[in-house]
Amino acid sequence: MWRVPRDEITAALGALDDITRRLRLECPWDREQDERTIVPHTLEEAYELADAASSGDDAKMRDELGDVLFQVHFLSLLLEERGAGDLAAVAAGCRRKLIRRHPHVFAPDSPEMLEVLEADRAGRAEQESRLTEQAGAQLRDVAGADDVLANWDAIKQTEAGREGGIFGEVPDNLPSLLFARKVQRRAASSGFDPIDVDAALEAAHAELDRLAETIRAGARAATFQALGDALFAVTNVARKAKADPEIALRSASVRFRDRVLRAEVLAESEGRAWADLDDDDRLGYYAQVLFAERPGGADEPPVAD
Repeated sequence: MWRVPRDEITAALGALDDITRRLRLECPWDREQDERTIVPHTLEEAYELADAASSGDDAKMRDELGDVLFQVHFLSLLLEERGAGDLAAVAAGCRRKLIRRHPHVFAPDSPEMLEVLEADRAGRAEQESRLTEQAGAQLRDVAGADDVLANWDAIKQTEAGREGGIFGEVPDNLPSLLFARKVQRRAASSGFDPIDVDAALEAAHAELDRLAETIRAGARAATFQALGDALFAVTNVARKAKADPEIALRSASVRFRDRVLRAEVLAESEGRAWADLDDDDRLGYYAQVLFAERPGGADEPPVAD
C-alpha cells in the first residue's frame, strides 16, 4: 500500500495548526468561540462529510475531511488554552485507544500493547490498565468483523472514565436511528440478542401490523408508540442485515427527491407547471420516472390507464 511520506504529513498538519492558532488570535469571530458554539458546526461538518462519502465524489470528500480536521484542531486548541490537553495528547490518546481495542492485531506482549499498558499504569488510567488485562480472558477469538465489534465494546467498558452499566457512554442526544442502533448493539454485546435476522423481520412486520391497527382505530397516543416500536424494529433488522439505517434512509430520501425533481422536469417539458397539476397527474409523471429507471424502461413507452 502506497503511503504518504511522514514528513509531508507532519508539514501539512503543522501548517494547519499554525493557521488555526493565528485565527484564534486575530479573527474576531474565532476569538469568541467556545465548545458550545463550535460543536454545532462540528456536527454540520460531520453530516456534510457523510454526504460527500455517500456521493462517491472523492474531491468533495477530501474537502469535507479538511473541514472536519479543522474542527478537531480548533477544539483541541480550546483544551490547550485551559491546560487540559492539546492536539498531540488527543492523537496519542486515540492511538492508545486503537491499540487497546485491537488485541487481535496487537498481541499482549507486542511492543505497542506493552507501551499502552505501561502508559495506563503510569497515568490516571491505572485501573483501566488492570481491567484491560483482566478483560483479555473474556475476549472472543477473532474470526470476522462481528468478533472485532464485540471485543471493541467489551474493552471499551473496561476503560477508565467510562460510565458504568450496559448502556454507559451512549449519548441521549444522538440522532434517533443512531441512538436506536447503539442501544441495540450494546444490549447485544451484553449477551441480550435473542433473535436472528428472520425473527427480526417477523417482529418488524408484527409492529407494522400493530401500527396499521392503531391508525385505523384513530388512537393517536397508541399510534405514536406503535410508530416508534416499528422504527425500532426496522432498525434492528438493519443491524442484523449489517446495513446502516441512517445511511439507508438518507439514500432512499435522496432517490425520492431526485425522482420528484425529474418528474417536475418531465411535466415542464410538456408545458405543464408542477404546481398546477392535480395529484393523479403528479403521480403519473412520477410513475414514468420510476418506469424509466427499470432496465429497458426508457426504451419502452409507459402503458396508459
